[in-house]
Amino acid sequence: MWYARFYETDNTFPVKGKVNLLYGARRVGKTTLIKQILKKEGNNIFEGEGDDIRLRQILNSDDKALILNAFQDYDLVFIDEAQRIDNIGWSLKILIDNLPNTTIIVSGSSSLKLSYKTGAPLTGRTFTRILFPLSVLELKKQIGGMHIFQNLENYLLYGMYPEVLTARNVKNKLTYLIELLNSYLLKDILELENVRNSDKIYDLLRLIAYQIGDEVSLNELANSLGLAKQTVERYLNLLEKSFIIKKVSGFSKNLRKEVTKTKRYYFYDNGIRNAIINNFNLLRNRNDTGMLWENFMVSERLKKQHYMQILSNNYFWRTYDQKEVDLVEEREGKLYGYEFKWNPKKMKIQKEWLETYSNADFEIIHRENFLPFIS
Repeated sequence: MWYARFYETDNTFPVKGKVNLLYGARRVGKTTLIKQILKKEGNNIFEGEGDDIRLRQILNSDDKALILNAFQDYDLVFIDEAQRIDNIGWSLKILIDNLPNTTIIVSGSSSLKLSYKTGAPLTGRTFTRILFPLSVLELKKQIGGMHIFQNLENYLLYGMYPEVLTARNVKNKLTYLIELLNSYLLKDILELENVRNSDKIYDLLRLIAYQIGDEVSLNELANSLGLAKQTVERYLNLLEKSFIIKKVSGFSKNLRKEVTKTKRYYFYDNGIRNAIINNFNLLRNRNDTGMLWENFMVSERLKKQHYMQILSNNYFWRTYDQKEVDLVEEREGKLYGYEFKWNPKKMKIQKEWLETYSNADFEIIHRENFLPFIS
């Protein structure tokens, strides 16, 4: 079953006159999505892969005339696995500067490596979009809100990767998630960045997985792992660039009582988080349901922000006397505070937040009112 992705219907991707870069974690469906888009773009299309020897030869040639002669007849050019072409950034610069009416789409399984190769040469010439695991925003349009409510526990436990959602049974879901974690997600970091001790990356992810919703201290992580603080910071940065985790900083207007130096980290997918700690127990048998709910709400909200182009600075807010707001969005000159509670009976308005910031709103997001927040 194919779940239609947001970019298939919103008409914002691709953009003519730009190099359209599609990033995202491995196995989220980037290539499949683009092939769906190409079906609607007409007939004069070139589809190529970075594995093609002749394609690599032409794009690596530094021969401007050769490159333009090869591609000037197409209305749309799609190059997949583009990170395997050494000179891809400069070649795309030649194409977009000389063929402004040609739509160019570039993607690859190694988003980290592709971003390195296309960075400097294409400054000001790109339109970048991210494809995440499936979102509630996308699913609700196809299966309706009732199905979201019915399958909510599955989303919290197994996540939103396309092949997880279409797996026939729980055993297949678990097998896929473990394979995804071990064989794909960390591959870019281990290969491209020459990380020698992969065990440390897994250990770091485990520590993060047990601290969702809590502030993370780099010094404590470094001491626990026996690594330098700078190394831990580098690993976290690489994991974020690989779309595995997302960092959120503390919000403050320089009030002494507010905590700002530490960070919080969330996983882009609950299933990956649970695979890291090897815990897929049902919610009634867990003591981390609150963590799963908060992670799911934050990751789904980030997807909605990106797809709907909601421009927001995202923070958490906490005081030294333990008053806190899970997610703070700073947008359109206002502050929006959100607290995530799985159990709607345990709701408490954060009065100090509202008293501290007169231009702030506050809302508690629970399992009965969450749909509008993320869809």
